[in-house]
Amino acid sequence: MSRGGSRLTVHPQIAKALDALAKANLPPIHTLSPDAARELMGAMSRARGGEPTPVRQTKDRRIPGPAGGIPVRIYQPYERATGALVYYHGGGHVIGDLDTHDKICRNLCVGADAVVVSVDYRMGPEHRFPAAVEDAWAALQWTAGAAAELGAPAGRLAVAGDSAGGNLAAVAALMARDAGGPALGLQVLIYPVVDYGLAGDCYRRYGEGYGVLTDKAMAWFRDHYLAEPGQAADWRASPVLAASFAGVAPALVLAAECYVLHDDGVRIAAALKEGGVPTDFKLYPGMIHGFFGMAPDVDDAIAAQRQVSDALRAAFAA
Repeated sequence: MSRGGSRLTVHPQIAKALDALAKANLPPIHTLSPDAARELMGAMSRARGGEPTPVRQTKDRRIPGPAGGIPVRIYQPYERATGALVYYHGGGHVIGDLDTHDKICRNLCVGADAVVVSVDYRMGPEHRFPAAVEDAWAALQWTAGAAAELGAPAGRLAVAGDSAGGNLAAVAALMARDAGGPALGLQVLIYPVVDYGLAGDCYRRYGEGYGVLTDKAMAWFRDHYLAEPGQAADWRASPVLAASFAGVAPALVLAAECYVLHDDGVRIAAALKEGGVPTDFKLYPGMIHGFFGMAPDVDDAIAAQRQVSDALRAAFAA
């Protein structure tokens, strides 16, 4: 429940999901080991409804990275590719993998007719910050240089991610600006973690009772990702703290209403707009963290995935 003792208004479809979650009586993430939390996320992903959307081809491979090969899964659309999307999965920089986000990547591949490169970056606590950032950047650079191999038009490139993946997408967009490329047509930040200082009234309002992502879980993720608390002040860990956003790629920021990272989405959208970046911000009322992956059971998940696909298609066309 919220700190006030009662659940604030959630969408009826989300209320149904939360009731099912309560009946499952799953252990809180912050009480688990990283391996156990990874197993739990995998099980929850497999339990979601809906058949995987068919794509023309998927291929698992390793691409060059700063600490060895980075596992990626490449999705090819049936139609001629409009561009290439580098996708970073969520999971607090500790859990999640190519399989937990397979359905999302399939839907975006088909929805945008885009090649999708899903990145299985290194995670904590085995590989702490900035390992994930280094892999995210390496994957973006590789994708930009592999357009011909991937069958994607050269120069039509975007980054996207949810939660911790949204964090990495935002950081990669900043790094691309600072490095003078690769040029990005769009960055899609889906309920991103943008401040590991874990600040904001949303932590009080939505700290408990709105799914598996609680205030305690966020502290657990932070403590397994960062080597020491002071790293939260590094913009590569907390991208909203970047000195300037001027010149970064246009952005689409999606936020849910009822979750501990509500303020993160609002803050990063405001910072992007203040930096003169064309930014589309969409708040989904009554939704919780993780709703983007709840298609086809949650109508707004379908709508949000369609919004991202349409935005990617428009950015690649431009």
